[in-house]
Amino acid sequence: MAVPSCAGVNRLRSSLPQVAQWGGGGGADYIIRCCCLHDGRVPVLFTAATQRLTPVGEQHRWLVEPQIDDPNSSLGEVINEAEAITSVNSLGSKQALNTDYLDSDYQRGQLYPFSLSSDFQMATFTLTNTVPMTQSFRERWYMNLHSLMNRALAPQCGSGEDLYIITGAVPSTHTVRDRVAVPGLVWLAACCAVPGGGWAMGFVKHAQDSDIIEDVMVKDLEKLLPLNPQLFQNNCGETEQDTEKMKKILEMVNQVQDEERNVQSQESTSPLSSPRSKRSALLPPEGAEGSGSFLGKLLGFIATPFIKLFQLISYLVVAILKNILCFLWYVTKQVINGIEGCLYRLGSATVSYFMAIGEELVSIPWKVLKVVVKVIRAILRILCCVLKVVCRILGIPIRVLVDVATFPVYTMSAVPIVCKDIAVGLGGTVSLLFDTAFGTMGGLFQVVFSVCKRIGYRVTFDNSGEL
Repeated sequence: MAVPSCAGVNRLRSSLPQVAQWGGGGGADYIIRCCCLHDGRVPVLFTAATQRLTPVGEQHRWLVEPQIDDPNSSLGEVINEAEAITSVNSLGSKQALNTDYLDSDYQRGQLYPFSLSSDFQMATFTLTNTVPMTQSFRERWYMNLHSLMNRALAPQCGSGEDLYIITGAVPSTHTVRDRVAVPGLVWLAACCAVPGGGWAMGFVKHAQDSDIIEDVMVKDLEKLLPLNPQLFQNNCGETEQDTEKMKKILEMVNQVQDEERNVQSQESTSPLSSPRSKRSALLPPEGAEGSGSFLGKLLGFIATPFIKLFQLISYLVVAILKNILCFLWYVTKQVINGIEGCLYRLGSATVSYFMAIGEELVSIPWKVLKVVVKVIRAILRILCCVLKVVCRILGIPIRVLVDVATFPVYTMSAVPIVCKDIAVGLGGTVSLLFDTAFGTMGGLFQVVFSVCKRIGYRVTFDNSGEL
């Protein structure tokens, strides 16, 4: 079970041996530690060492603890709520705030309404030491605690230096403003750590106004709490309990219970009777507001709307300023992110450019080597071709070379003969053409003559017949 720090823990580092480790640390004059429900925003546990125990008498403002909502906060352990609104992230996410009690039927009821010294009196006014209580329940709870401490517990534990108190609440399903859980019951556990004569006792008071405080064994009380914790180390020496002192404590507890029953019966018949004024004297300043004069009540009645209006305006102003700061922070963050992105892209482009140049510079020798290799290969191929030509030339027969060398001589000597043969050929051709032409013409004349001859003979014959 996670236990967030509460008021005064960092200032008092000495050990509290009788309180279980989950319940807190300790100090010579003062010890306080609580466990807050994250969903109910009410303290489950509050521990104290009861040296020089006195009722709270001085007016204090209700305080908050920044580190509960924001573990990284650098503010003090307990400060005013107005001072924490603008600088604590998610204020009120894990603890109650003063605004949760405004215009509600519940008051801030202290689980431990005692101060051990004036230096640490403000610790009892932390909102982590409060739970929502009705006025009547709050009055009876304070009366029970004062009666038990002054008449039963402290007198039966020497001077009270070895008496350790743990108080707490068990949340119910009912909440105030859907944020702060109303306790189903409140409880107190006491341990007297006197060697050889110690004792442990628990007390439970349910939230119903008609219920009176009940005494229980510590083991039975632990079964009623969330996660069933062990409240005291080694159960406060349960094997060495002083039964005589426990009997005396139970006798005083019975008297306290009888007195509470009498008070309830008197309240039912006379709501303005003296027991109520006696209880009001035991209340811290918030509970004793009704004891002032008529003029004070009148002034308070007149000033209350203005005070609440001022509180509302102040909270609105603080909320607006907070939202403005959040918006400015968001815009600044976006601008910074944009600048970072531009610088990142510029750096990446620069690195890529220089890497490309480096790659090209590194590849130049390799490319030169490839060109040299190609040139050498080309030269070798040319030499190979020359050698092949030489070899082929050397492989040609000598007779062929002689014929090639004498070819021009034979060619020149054959020119006249060729020309003679060409002239004879041309002359023969012309003679042949003339013979052909004259022969053709003679043949034609002969054919014509023959035809004419035949025609004349036939004419002659025909004429002779007529005659």
